[in-house]
Amino acid sequence: MWVFGYGSLVWKADFPFESRLVGYIEGYARRFWQYSIDHRGVPSKPGLVVTLVKSLDPQAQVWGVAYKIAAQDVEFVMNHLDYRWGTAMEKNGYERVEVIFNPCGQALNPDISAIVAPTEPFQLVVYLANECNESFAGAANIENIAQTIVTSVGPSGPNTEYVYKLASGMRLLAPGVKDEHLFAVEEAVRRLDMNTNRDLL
Repeated sequence: MWVFGYGSLVWKADFPFESRLVGYIEGYARRFWQYSIDHRGVPSKPGLVVTLVKSLDPQAQVWGVAYKIAAQDVEFVMNHLDYRWGTAMEKNGYERVEVIFNPCGQALNPDISAIVAPTEPFQLVVYLANECNESFAGAANIENIAQTIVTSVGPSGPNTEYVYKLASGMRLLAPGVKDEHLFAVEEAVRRLDMNTNRDLL
């Protein structure tokens, strides 16, 4: 079984996996349109994290990381991810969706030489926030998104850290790929973050 990561899973995975691959899915767009009330914000001051929304362009690409889960770990990992993202809507209202993943490059496991990475597109699972869940923030302009992020902190740390790590991770894993929304949010956040730090001096 494979799981696609496009947010925090780009730079970390808190579950066991056999291998991981860089690549993309089509027909979606990555957007900071989901409130976070238990990781990068709190109920009284939600942060913002990315989710996937359907794109008007069926060939639009979202790059990320696919994780291969060993058969003996599937039940544990799926239960863990279901709880983490609240697929039953008790928390943040994500749902599992099956999509086609297009792998690019070698498996990111230099210490596991026996792994043969798939080269053809294959089906995997992705978690995305449906628009009906209570934590779906919806569309907003970049400046408003950045303002929310700069002023939000949750149990997992500052919301700004999430943005910086995601943008850095994507540049590292998919150099040359331009994610306009992600990088525009990062630029706006850095500008506001710099001004906020200057005001504290």
